[in-house]
Amino acid sequence: MLAVLLAATAQAQQTPIGQVGAAAQANLDALTNGSATVVPRGGAYGTIGTPYLDKRWLPGRLQMTNGVPMAPVPLKYDVLNHRLMMRPFNRRDSLLLDDRKLASFQLEEPAINANGLRLRTFRRFVEAPEAALRSEYVEVLHSGKYSLLKRHIKLLHKANYQGPYNSGEQYDQIEDKSNYFLLRPDAKLIPVKLNLKALQAAAPELATALKNAPGAAAAKSDDEWAAILAGVDPK
Repeated sequence: MLAVLLAATAQAQQTPIGQVGAAAQANLDALTNGSATVVPRGGAYGTIGTPYLDKRWLPGRLQMTNGVPMAPVPLKYDVLNHRLMMRPFNRRDSLLLDDRKLASFQLEEPAINANGLRLRTFRRFVEAPEAALRSEYVEVLHSGKYSLLKRHIKLLHKANYQGPYNSGEQYDQIEDKSNYFLLRPDAKLIPVKLNLKALQAAAPELATALKNAPGAAAAKSDDEWAAILAGVDPK
């Protein structure tokens, strides 16, 4: 029944042949290396925190470097290990995605709005000053003349419960961090904090508009700044 519904929906939307039926499954199979999910193991007492951006399997959309979109598939983004996990519809276990030809991906996150979901977009951090970071993904919070990018970071702190100088920490802990960047129209990448002063300094051309934007003085969250930038720097 699921296959029939998917095929009917794809036909109605005139989906390219590479995204449906046996061709879609073949494309997805080609993106996996057959490795099952490996979750970091903690010490004797386990781990606090998660390596994933979201522990749920979320509907994902994949965009290849050749511009061809792939069939939707459930995804998890393992931030700690910089990798994507995929759960094909014809399997129960999860697989490691071979993302060497992947340019970007989107996650459909349930949210309370008119559409009932929040679409989060991630792409390669090609502007990173360090070459080692350019294969990582950044979340695109805003895209106009300026782009507000968020680099998600997870740090693993090992437990220290053995030996005479232990710290008393009985659990491994995964710490959540993040860095923000403003990509200017002149291609300069400016590290920023999410506050009015920092964004005005990074984008002087928008300084007055940002100052006058409702809520900008007190805005702190990703969603708040995404909405403010959408108002002063539309696509």
